[in-house]
Amino acid sequence: MAQPRGACTWKPHICEQLKLRDRLQRHGFEEIVHQYNRLLEKSDLQAVLSERYQADKYEVARGHEATAAGGDAPALQQEMADMRIRHQEELTELHKKRGELAQTVIELNNLIQQKDKEIQSNEAKMQEYQQQMANLEGDCRDLNNCLQDLERANQTLKDEYDALQITFSALEEKLRKTTEDNQELVSRWMAEKAQEANRLNAENEKDSRRRQAKLQKELADAAKEPLPVDPDDDIEVLPEDSGKSGGEQPHGRALGRTPSKKSSQMPPGGLLDSISNIFGRRGANSLSASPENSEAPSGACVEVRVPSTALHVFEAHDGEVNAVRFSPGSRVLATGGMDRRVKLWEVASGRCEPKGALTGSNAGITSIEFDSAGSYLLAASNDFASRIWTLEDYRLRHTLTGHSGKVLSARFLLDNARIVSGSYDRTLKLWDLRSKVCMKTVFTGSSCNDIVCTEQCVMSGHFDKKVRFWDIRAESSVRELELLGRVTSLDLNHDRTELLTCSRDDLLKIVDLRTNAVRQTLSAEGFKCGADWTRVTFSPDGNFVAGGSADGALYVWNVLTGKVDRTLDRNHNSAINAVSWSPSGVYVSSVEKGSKAILWSDM
Repeated sequence: MAQPRGACTWKPHICEQLKLRDRLQRHGFEEIVHQYNRLLEKSDLQAVLSERYQADKYEVARGHEATAAGGDAPALQQEMADMRIRHQEELTELHKKRGELAQTVIELNNLIQQKDKEIQSNEAKMQEYQQQMANLEGDCRDLNNCLQDLERANQTLKDEYDALQITFSALEEKLRKTTEDNQELVSRWMAEKAQEANRLNAENEKDSRRRQAKLQKELADAAKEPLPVDPDDDIEVLPEDSGKSGGEQPHGRALGRTPSKKSSQMPPGGLLDSISNIFGRRGANSLSASPENSEAPSGACVEVRVPSTALHVFEAHDGEVNAVRFSPGSRVLATGGMDRRVKLWEVASGRCEPKGALTGSNAGITSIEFDSAGSYLLAASNDFASRIWTLEDYRLRHTLTGHSGKVLSARFLLDNARIVSGSYDRTLKLWDLRSKVCMKTVFTGSSCNDIVCTEQCVMSGHFDKKVRFWDIRAESSVRELELLGRVTSLDLNHDRTELLTCSRDDLLKIVDLRTNAVRQTLSAEGFKCGADWTRVTFSPDGNFVAGGSADGALYVWNVLTGKVDRTLDRNHNSAINAVSWSPSGVYVSSVEKGSKAILWSDM
C-alpha cells in the first residue's frame, strides 16, 4: 500500500529542528561545560596534590624526625601549617564549585526531562495530526470517487433524458396524428350513421305506407263481406276517438267479447288480424283501475302517476341503503345496502312484501341493475367486484373481479351478453358473460360514479365534474361534457335521446344527445345532493324527474315546465341516496342513508 504523502518529510524536519535547538541552546551551556571541565581538572589536581601532600607529610615527618635534634623545627612547622591552610582553602573552593556544578547539572537534567516530555507530546500530536491527515486524504479520495460516480450517473441521466425527450417528441407527434385520424374517423362514422339513419327512416316510412295501404285494402275487402252476427252475442264497440289516438284505450276499458250461449261463427281471420294490428294487440294486456294490474311491458309506459303519498314505509336493510331498482315488469323491487345484501320485494296492493335475499357480496352494495327480461340481477359492490344472480332460484352465477377499487356502477348492455363496470380506480371494464372475461379496460382519468349505455355508446359520470362519451369499439372518449360539480348520477329517458345528470353543485341537467347540448337545468330551493352516489331518475315517459335531497325530501320536477311539481318531505329521516320510478309509471321508490325505504304513488 502506498505511504502517506507526509511520511517521507517529518524525519528530516525533526532533525532540522533538533539541530536548530542545539545551535540556540549550546551557548548557554558552554560556560557550564567549561566550568565542569575545570572542576574535573581541579579534581585531578586535588588528587595529585593529595598524593603530594601525603608524600610531603611523609617527608615532613621524616624531616621532623631527622631535625628533632637539628633545631629548625618551628620554621618548618610554620611552612607546613601555611601549606595546609592553602590546600584546605583550595579544597573548600573546589567543593563549593563542585556543589554549584552539581546543582546546575540537576537543573539541566530537569530541563532536559521537561524538553523530552514536550518532544514526546509534540510527537504524539504529530502522529495524531498525521492520522487525521491520512483520514482526510482517504475521505478526499472517497469524495473524489463519489464525485466521479455522480458525474458519470449525471451524464447517463442526461443521455437518458435526451433519449426520452426524443421519444416523447416522436410519441407526441404520433399522438397528434392519431388524434387527427381518430377525429376524421369519428366524423366519417357520424356522417355514415346519419346517412344510415336517414336511409332507415326512409325505409321505415315506405314500409309504414305499404302496411297502411295493405291495411286499408284489407279493411275495404272485409267491409264488402257480410258478417253473421248472433243477436245473443254482446260486443262492446270501441269509441271513434280510440282509432284517432293511435290505439290508446281509455283507462279501465277493455276490448273484449262476451261469449253467447249459442255457438257462433267466427269472422274471417284477415279482419281480426287487421283490427289487432290497429290496436296493437292490447286485448291481452287490457288495463284495470288497480295499480298492481296497470303494469306494461318494459319501455311501454301507459300512464305516469306523480307520487303524492307514501304507501308503505319499511325497514329495508340493517344499515345504510345505497341502491334501489324496479324490475322491468314493475312487480319486483330490489334494494342494496351496506349489509352486503340485495333484497327483493314483491310489490302488490301498494305494499312491498319480502320475497328473498341475494347473498355473496363481501362488502356494501353500490348499484343494482336488471336485465331487459327481468331474469338476472347485476350488482356492484365495494369489494372491487360485480356479481350476477338469477332471479328464478336466487343463485349467484358470475363474480367479475379485476378492479383495484370500489365498483360504483355496473350496467347491462342492450344485448344482455355484455356488462360495463365503472370503478373508483378510474377505469371502465367491458365484460363478456359468455366467456366470463374482461374484454377491454379503459383508463378514464377520474373516479367513475355512474354509467348508462346505449347501443354503441357508454356514458360515464366522473369525480372530475365531467361526463365522458365512449365508443364501445374504441378505447378513447368520443367527447366530453364538463359540469359545475362532481357527477353523482346518470339516467336516460325511454327513447334514449336525453341524458339526465345530477352533480354536487345541486343541479340536475338534461342533455339532448342529438345535439350534445344541455337542454334544461333543474333546481329547487332546499334541494341539496347528499352524497357522491346520489341517484336521480326519469319517469318512464320522460316528462318528470325525481330526486332525493340531503334533508330527506323527495323532489319531482316537470320537464315540460322546468319547475318543481311536488315536494314530499315528511317520511325520510336522513339523506335520500337513490330513487327509482317503476316502468309501469305507477310507483316511485326511494331509499335513505338510514335503513328505510318508501314506496310512493298518487293513491
